[in-house]
Amino acid sequence: MLERIKSFKAIAAAGLMGTLLLLSGCGSESTNGDAGSSDKEKEELFNIGVTQIVEHPSLDAALEGFKKALEDSGIEASYDVQIAQGDQNNNQSIATNFAGDGVDLIFANSTPSALSALNATKDIPIVFTSVTDPVGAQLVKSMDSPEGNITGTTDTHPDAIPNMVKFIDEQFEAGTVGVIYNSGEQNSEVQIEKVREALSSTDMKLAEATVSNSSEVKQAAESLVGKADAIYIITDNTVVSALESVIQVSNDNDVPLFVGELDSVKRGGFAAYGFDYEDIGYEAGEMAAKILKDGKKPSELPVQYPQNLKLVINKKAAEEMGIDLKEEWSDLAEFVE
Repeated sequence: MLERIKSFKAIAAAGLMGTLLLLSGCGSESTNGDAGSSDKEKEELFNIGVTQIVEHPSLDAALEGFKKALEDSGIEASYDVQIAQGDQNNNQSIATNFAGDGVDLIFANSTPSALSALNATKDIPIVFTSVTDPVGAQLVKSMDSPEGNITGTTDTHPDAIPNMVKFIDEQFEAGTVGVIYNSGEQNSEVQIEKVREALSSTDMKLAEATVSNSSEVKQAAESLVGKADAIYIITDNTVVSALESVIQVSNDNDVPLFVGELDSVKRGGFAAYGFDYEDIGYEAGEMAAKILKDGKKPSELPVQYPQNLKLVINKKAAEEMGIDLKEEWSDLAEFVE
């Protein structure tokens, strides 16, 4: 009887040990599975370096559009957002650090940012937006065939500046159009040349005021009072970052202020033939998704122009600048308050 009890205890102990081992084995398998799942999740989390020359509503909107496109594409990403504060040395350091960190993709928000990124790496994919002339800036070989490790969306539409100049010429008695821009920005030089070309087919003249930083913008605007019958602010990052000072001068002196994009209309500019920067940021994000998710190369994705160009007029700004709204503009433009 005693031997039977001992035998039973031995069998029970063995059974218990087997159960514990089985449970232990299951636990180990579960842990390994979680680790595999965690590794997979890590592989799907992309690290994106964001380099932006300055902060202003248009560039900020482009960044938000970019993020939204990746989210809509089902891509999980962490963003290291760096602002150069208008300093080219900072700009290059940001890009160099991203290259050293080996981020999965660089989102370059402005021409200077894109140039610095391309200077820092020829391997990491770069997607830009808010770039006026990608070919002239030597970022890409051509709009259709970018080549290299870079592509993106441009913030200029071929018809935007000619249409704006034509509207000023036909709808206002303006003998001179004043412009303010940073001559150190390649994208601005390109646009000013387009303004000159558009004005050449009219009787209007051009009055220029240049700045090197945002603190000089208000004084530049004041220098145009009495010289210019209208002011036209192109998509110059330095000037747009200090647009409120130009708006104040225009309001105080009843000088119509035309701007280069719709965010500046919302801020108080009178009118623009433009587009939403969130849209071009979103389109750039869609391109980034194709690179990260579908394995496309930047060289396989043509540079895109803005898709939605329209004339928008700010009614409140018109009142502030002493502009009488014409009934015929209702057929030409959308209005914001």
